[in-house]
Amino acid sequence: MNTTAATHLRTIALHWTDLHEAAGQPAQLGAFGLGLRGYLARFDQADAEQLEYERHQAAHLRSLERDPMQLGDRPTPVRLHILDTMRAVEAALVLCADDIAHAVQRAPIAGPTARRTAIAPYATQREADIAAADRARRQQLAHADLVDPRRWRYTGRRTAPHAALWLLARVERAPGPCRHLTEDEETRIGNVAAGAAARVERALDIAAQQRTLSTPCPGCGGTVDVHGGEGRVPVAHCTGCGRIWTEGGVVAA
Repeated sequence: MNTTAATHLRTIALHWTDLHEAAGQPAQLGAFGLGLRGYLARFDQADAEQLEYERHQAAHLRSLERDPMQLGDRPTPVRLHILDTMRAVEAALVLCADDIAHAVQRAPIAGPTARRTAIAPYATQREADIAAADRARRQQLAHADLVDPRRWRYTGRRTAPHAALWLLARVERAPGPCRHLTEDEETRIGNVAAGAAARVERALDIAAQQRTLSTPCPGCGGTVDVHGGEGRVPVAHCTGCGRIWTEGGVVAA
């Protein structure tokens, strides 16, 4: 079993509600960014998001003016980059589930066909009753297999958490109307899950992150790493002279 892929898929399923909630919240300016310049750039990003929201809200209000029958509250401010993340993650997971199901999921059991008694009549009523009971049993089995909740469907509930949980069941070799995954299929799921989970974690700022700035330390010319994420304020650290910066300036040298 690919435990890393399983962890990523659980992350997506568990935090999908958090994404829905975060989409309607104001941007958090203390999240991880590209160092001190990134911290300042996030203010510009927040302004851009607010302008984009106002544009969408203005369009919405114009639509209400055209239709006087529509009454209600104004829309809640949305964080468009969160919605973009949700759309991208959902599209990737559903497409992956479609492809994997096409390869590993067996077709539903065929239902029984009626016997043409005019051509091949039953010898006795008992034989006819036994055959009818057998057809009924086989019909029940076919219907149960068709509506099996473990079966991936190409219509209906095609959401990111549902796709993540269905793919998780395949990775964990859970019972169901599917064969076991091949190594290539596990790799495909693992790659998609890793990319999707990374997007979710970045959007919610729940993962520790580290990046290296292209600009060297102004004091010694050394490499500057920025650490942050998990809701923490980003901190820049020079690996050469040991100098440390936060948004407020140099805190250690």
